[in-house]
Amino acid sequence: MYEKTYPNKRFKHTLEFLKKHISTNETILDLGVENPFSKIMSAEGFNVENTQGEDLDENISTIENSEADVITAFEIFEHLLSPYTVLKSIKTDKLVASVPLKLWFASAYRSKTDQWDRHYHEFEDWQFDWLLEKAGWKIIDRKKWTNPTKKIGIRPLLRWFTPRYYIVYAERVH
Repeated sequence: MYEKTYPNKRFKHTLEFLKKHISTNETILDLGVENPFSKIMSAEGFNVENTQGEDLDENISTIENSEADVITAFEIFEHLLSPYTVLKSIKTDKLVASVPLKLWFASAYRSKTDQWDRHYHEFEDWQFDWLLEKAGWKIIDRKKWTNPTKKIGIRPLLRWFTPRYYIVYAERVH
């Protein structure tokens, strides 16, 4: 997935947000296979375990059996048919999750070569908030940022002003 580009800005913002809300003393289950960002979290002192590539729409046993203090999900929920089921299955009280935001000037993302690299959901911030609230989470903090490119054109220009990523820290409502 990161063969040609490395999302330095996204990783920087995500790490700052994570450090703001989660202690390195807490254990993390990061949804998704080990990836460059989970390696960054480990290098920063976080105790991170990843899911193993199971289809989380079909198999949530790793989540249900996890003893982690925190669940992280960075750019995962847009790939799932049923993120609600995954969010409801989480036992821990802390969640840090991010999604790419729907861009009104771009169609939904779909890789033609990797079936896992496709977006079933393209969220607006209010939709992701609603999903979290309906699944029993209260959003404590949130942040958005843009993702400019160095290309020329109308869409690249719009990316300088239109937020592309949305991250939240949420706690379970009891």
